[in-house]
Amino acid sequence: MILRAAVALAAFCLGLSASVAAAVECRDTSYDGSRYTICEVDAGKEELRLFLRNAEGKPYGHFAAIDADLGKEGKSLSFATNAGMYHADRSPVGLYVEDGQQEMRLVPNAGPGNFGLLPNGVFCINETRADVIETLKFRDSGASCRDATQSGPMLVIDGELHPRFLPDSTSYYVRNGVGTSADGQRAVFVISRNAVTFHQFGSLFRDYLKLPNALYFDGNISRLHAPQMGRSDAGFSMGPVVGVVE
Repeated sequence: MILRAAVALAAFCLGLSASVAAAVECRDTSYDGSRYTICEVDAGKEELRLFLRNAEGKPYGHFAAIDADLGKEGKSLSFATNAGMYHADRSPVGLYVEDGQQEMRLVPNAGPGNFGLLPNGVFCINETRADVIETLKFRDSGASCRDATQSGPMLVIDGELHPRFLPDSTSYYVRNGVGTSADGQRAVFVISRNAVTFHQFGSLFRDYLKLPNALYFDGNISRLHAPQMGRSDAGFSMGPVVGVVE
């Protein structure tokens, strides 16, 4: 009887460990001569959230600070990456909504830098799905999001690369972004492991990952927290962060 109970307990723990390990699947891969780390999240099952400020209203800035706060609730950060552009005070450049509370409005017009290289877009998270939506389409649809972050440029728009991306570009940076499937269940986060152009990065989402819409998050500040890979990038303080809570 004791042996049977022990076997049952071991099987339960093994199943629990497997389910935790499968919450976010990260892997290193190479495509078209460049190296990437890809993390896939089942947006319909996992607790995917945005993070910016702690209870005192101060920007978290670092993955460790978010994880420490979650630890007070018996939770942990099983995956995270920077999630959009921000000002010097860490406030978001475009639309930012966290747990239903809007901090910054949608910015629909063109402007300087990558953010203003239209079309840009919104990463919208709800309880059962996550979607990358082009900004004007988002505005006109009246879509609502529990969490949302605006960034730019779009990498892939309805299966097409951003029209300004050039195959022979000489602008190389480490880059990170997110793409989503048409049904909103698959959210795929990518950070390059070497400097790449926008054309190379967008092509990865469209041609390798087969995702119809993808959004650029940032370049030089690109950071990844993937404990299952033994990786949690440090550096200067970040603004918005997207992560999975366990």
